[in-house]
Amino acid sequence: MNTDQMQWQAVFFDFDGVIAASTEVKVRAFTTLFAPYGPTVQNAVVRYHLANGGLPRREKLRHCLETIAGESTNDQQLDRMGQAFADLVVDEVVAAPLITGAMSTLQQLRASSVPAFVVSGTPEDEMQLIVARKGLQSLFAGVHGSPRPKTEIILDILGRFSFTPGHCLFIGDALADYRAARETGLHFLGIVPNGQPSIFPEKVATSSTVTLEWPKKGTRPPRT
Repeated sequence: MNTDQMQWQAVFFDFDGVIAASTEVKVRAFTTLFAPYGPTVQNAVVRYHLANGGLPRREKLRHCLETIAGESTNDQQLDRMGQAFADLVVDEVVAAPLITGAMSTLQQLRASSVPAFVVSGTPEDEMQLIVARKGLQSLFAGVHGSPRPKTEIILDILGRFSFTPGHCLFIGDALADYRAARETGLHFLGIVPNGQPSIFPEKVATSSTVTLEWPKKGTRPPRT
């Protein structure tokens, strides 16, 4: 690793598909949760979920129920669905292996006193529980999730710590992550699994592993 790569003031991470290889866990949970509505709804729900990675879970559930399943919702039903979803995923996400490069990158950041933050669409209390149960708590300066949107979380952290957005990096695997980085002025690295096409705009830097070594494609990180 060359010395330029450690000049970030902070690095922000999505979690599913970036820290943990848990993307399929969430797909299975949506499939199971919407099984009573039949395969047509199930398939549409999974397509929506995959196309809208990074959105707050409650927002996804409301859309799937109202727009795809054609069912009216209320807060109590969304609470029940959200709890049922959590019951399906927490243990599996805790057990999921880490994405290649995630642990070494987090250790590099800690060794260089560069704070790392989780910014996830998973409910915040659930995200904190998962991070703690995976033994990763000491590697993060903060673990954040929904119901706050990612842009709001990032702006809050930037303000509280007086970080300069152009000297910070967001590593994510969803368009919601990319948009949050754009809206807050952060650099962005898209995680794209080997053999899969990139979902990001052409000039966005991508990698199949979590890394601080900036890929050739896309804008280089700033010198500070």
